Amino acid sequence: MIAVIQRVSSAAVQIEDTVKAQIQNGLLVLVGIEDADTQEDIDWLASKMVNLRIFNDDADVMNVSVKDAQGDIILVSQFTLQASTKKGNRPSYIKAARPDVAIPLYEKFIESVTMQLGRPIQTGEFGADMKVSLVNDGPVTIVVDTKNKV
Repeated sequence: MIAVIQRVSSAAVQIEDTVKAQIQNGLLVLVGIEDADTQEDIDWLASKMVNLRIFNDDADVMNVSVKDAQGDIILVSQFTLQASTKKGNRPSYIKAARPDVAIPLYEKFIESVTMQLGRPIQTGEFGADMKVSLVNDGPVTIVVDTKNKV
């Protein structure tokens, strides 16, 4: 799994004319799922994301997690994160999991993040044409790949 974790002062996901998700302070997380992802990847990434200390403490130092900051999370599936650009100029999505594999893993990831955070999160809609807007706070953007844990 690959996640792009963005600290935001606001974020929203719109599908057609409907706002599906909206938060103020927290994280907007884009996640790309591949066939090789397992429950271990899900649990590791959920824990890493919720406990990543990227919010400022009273001394204005990034030392507080989204969980400790009582921030919210929007989780959005994005298969294009699995793009390979090694050959030519047209990305290949061969590593991206097909919906029959990706949807159950995405749903398990939502459950794991919710459990780790201790409260419900908001999401986009798998496979939908979404318009994602955000104000990146900092900016702070962290890319985490479960295949590069070490």
